[in-house]
Amino acid sequence: MKSTGIVRKVDPLGRVVLPSELRKVLDIENKTPVEIYVDGDKIIFQKYQVSQECTITGEIKKENKRYAGNLTLSPEGAEMLLQELRRKTEPLVSKS
Repeated sequence: MKSTGIVRKVDPLGRVVLPSELRKVLDIENKTPVEIYVDGDKIIFQKYQVSQECTITGEIKKENKRYAGNLTLSPEGAEMLLQELRRKTEPLVSKS
């Protein structure tokens, strides 16, 4: 985990303001849903994603990543896709 050096106080209603610099870097806009996790004495905010199910394997893992066009891949699914792309383009590459 990386420290930003930013400190904010909790207001009387329990709110904390996320600095605009962090919102810009993390692409968090007004009304962006955020999930809240607790890990020991840490509070973790993460942009909410409806489903992180891998499009290829169906696995739901924390390591899954979302790509353009709502394509979500687990590390295993990404490797499977890469191998399939290599297999399909191999004849094209060897013909040149």
